[in-house]
Amino acid sequence: MIGSNLVKRLVKNGWDVYVADNLWRGKIEYLNDENGKPVIDINTHFFKKDLTIYKDTSEVIGVTDYIVHLADVVAGIDYVFKNQGELFRINNLINSNVFDCCRKAGKEKIKGLIYAGTVCSFPLTRQNILNPEPLREDELFPALPESAYGWSKLMGQLEIGYLEKETNIPCCTLMFHNVYGTPTDFGIRSQVIPALIRKAVNYPNEEFVVWGSGKQGRAFIHVNDVVNALVLALEKGWGHGYIQIGPPNCTSIKEIAEKIIEISNKKITPFYDVTKPEGDKARCADYSKAKTILGWEPIISLEDGLRESYKWISKQIKR
Repeated sequence: MIGSNLVKRLVKNGWDVYVADNLWRGKIEYLNDENGKPVIDINTHFFKKDLTIYKDTSEVIGVTDYIVHLADVVAGIDYVFKNQGELFRINNLINSNVFDCCRKAGKEKIKGLIYAGTVCSFPLTRQNILNPEPLREDELFPALPESAYGWSKLMGQLEIGYLEKETNIPCCTLMFHNVYGTPTDFGIRSQVIPALIRKAVNYPNEEFVVWGSGKQGRAFIHVNDVVNALVLALEKGWGHGYIQIGPPNCTSIKEIAEKIIEISNKKITPFYDVTKPEGDKARCADYSKAKTILGWEPIISLEDGLRESYKWISKQIKR
């Protein structure tokens, strides 16, 4: 989702863009424009590579002046908590391969490296109450992420910091809050917004079950706003450490479910399954660092973003 939208924006802005992906969640067709034509030459600018394999990674690092490292295993809460050991292993392997290949390529070839971090790396103690104060970058340590996913991404943040000091390659880490938008995975591995939209589209053939109490909240950020941050980071983000990307307001899952039901125009009574995990209680962003350094602010309203996502997922399901 993030990668395909970023590629399209960068191509539009005149960049020569290359893509490496193993297509675990992505699809080649996501690189198509509105006319169904790829925005890059798939034969020369797309590499189907598995970045857990060092040889594959070494073949794509150094091809470009700048690298935006978005690759990791990320999925909905059910998948994350059922596969923590494997997820931790794979994400650390991907990060270590990418960073070591950058180290070997050196500053002569790599002009800049952006790493996608996550707010899941913030301490659980700052995310275990409802209506929390917005998170700040200086609260990342002492570390206590809730999940292996958060730990694996935090290890990446530490490693890119060491790489920057060793090599003087300009680096930037953007810590994303809960990104949503299209194109997106809305199947069994999907995250909360596409999963709830799928259930609403399929209702009554699929039950509209919400995991947890619905009181848990997140700072949802549209993919277009994330792409804006990445483009700005390519210009202004170097050498500023960790920068949080997310809105200052926390939206409950109950609010999300109710808004999706409203958009669906169906009479749906949600069922809240409290036997299911709901993750951290709540979080939101103090994005003042992003505003000061990048000139970034969230633009897309949650209402508009949800309607766009509902329309896209509905179209995919009914194809």
